[in-house]
Amino acid sequence: MYYNIAYAAPAIPVEVDDTLKKINDIILNPIIVLFFAIALIVFMAGVLKYIKNADNEEARTEGGLHIVWGIVGMFIMIAVYGILHLVAKTFGIDESIIS
Repeated sequence: MYYNIAYAAPAIPVEVDDTLKKINDIILNPIIVLFFAIALIVFMAGVLKYIKNADNEEARTEGGLHIVWGIVGMFIMIAVYGILHLVAKTFGIDESIIS
């Protein structure tokens, strides 16, 4: 059985969509990519430090912390991207402005 759904909210004006797309293209996406790259660099530095200092327990511990924080940072950036999609879908904004 199918139901017709009526939405009470009006469509988002084109000007708002254009503004959101510009904000996303100029500000949000570059920041997300930059922070993801930083987290990836921290992760890779931790892996290198962990492998390079296999005989030094203190350096291995520090490398392990870098690995963990790099993974946490990458997870947060992926979550931010997902939250942006969720907000766009919730408010009926065209999701193509996020990509």
